[in-house]
Amino acid sequence: MIFIEMEDKFRDLIPGELLREAAQKALQIDLLEEIPSVSIKITDDEVIRHLNSTYRGVDRATDVLSFEADYYDPDLESRYLGDVVISYPQAAEQANKRGHPVVSELQLLVIHGVLHLLGYDHGSAEERSAMWMIQEQALDALGLDIKVEDEE
Repeated sequence: MIFIEMEDKFRDLIPGELLREAAQKALQIDLLEEIPSVSIKITDDEVIRHLNSTYRGVDRATDVLSFEADYYDPDLESRYLGDVVISYPQAAEQANKRGHPVVSELQLLVIHGVLHLLGYDHGSAEERSAMWMIQEQALDALGLDIKVEDEE
């Protein structure tokens, strides 16, 4: 099950079903036998900056954070993978720079965050290459032609 939570000020700007579909594509690409549950939260820079500072020691807003849980939830009767938190303002800024709609950037960030929950990372060139390849496959499956340049 994919849970979508949005702050009220963003609710009318984002079709939640498109975010859910992006999460499902990322989970399906990894060829899991059973699709786990994931929560996606769309928030603002203030909240994500606080989370980034608290959990990563980086006192600035960022685009996406992933918080791995990875446990079996008896209430959901499935594995709960974790939470993906996305800053709408950061997504909007990046979409503007990259020249595509904000919803496409949000879908990219959902995929990116879910891949982190699945254990992918981009700390080394090899890890980055593998993660970017899977990310591109999920974007292609959604019909999105977004090429993410290595900005790190």
